[in-house]
Amino acid sequence: MVLKQLLEENNLFFDDRFYEDCEIFIKLLQQWGKVHNLSGRLSRSDIEENILDSIYPLKFINSYTSFADIGTGAGYPGLILAMALRDVKSYLIEPRIKRVSFLNFVKASLKLDNLTVICSRVEEVKDLQVNLITSRAVTNTSLLLDITKNIKKEDTSYLFYKGSMLETEIEIAKINDYKIVNRKDRNYLYIKGK
Repeated sequence: MVLKQLLEENNLFFDDRFYEDCEIFIKLLQQWGKVHNLSGRLSRSDIEENILDSIYPLKFINSYTSFADIGTGAGYPGLILAMALRDVKSYLIEPRIKRVSFLNFVKASLKLDNLTVICSRVEEVKDLQVNLITSRAVTNTSLLLDITKNIKKEDTSYLFYKGSMLETEIEIAKINDYKIVNRKDRNYLYIKGK
């Protein structure tokens, strides 16, 4: 299996169930994606690269018991993280109904009991607080920190999947204590909670 080889080359090791889940996810995303325009890149290699991109940070972030992914879209990174860590309480916050339908369909297909899909904008979410907040390609860092205030705890960490504008965003957001890990064109911004 190519995906397993790709992940293991990056020192990421998962059980067979994760890879079985990924196979189902890939098939469903390709089926739904064509009809509902969920993701621009639907080739198997593109999806496998997105899976790797989603879980790569597990190599360097601290463990956590709950997380919320903002604007999950077709499932990156939140759905993949929920599949990889079935003992972690996972929340996917996505305002677009078509995408929420897809995420719920995958959740049911894979029996992801650790996963809750919330059809809402994050700033309207009530009664939820998590240890880790993730987001990929949603908005700038400063705005992300602002719109997620209602779901953070005192010690919440952040993991943002960023591109080339990161340095400027960090200056604007006035973040001090953070770590950046690079892989290909991706910058992972990890802001560790207190």
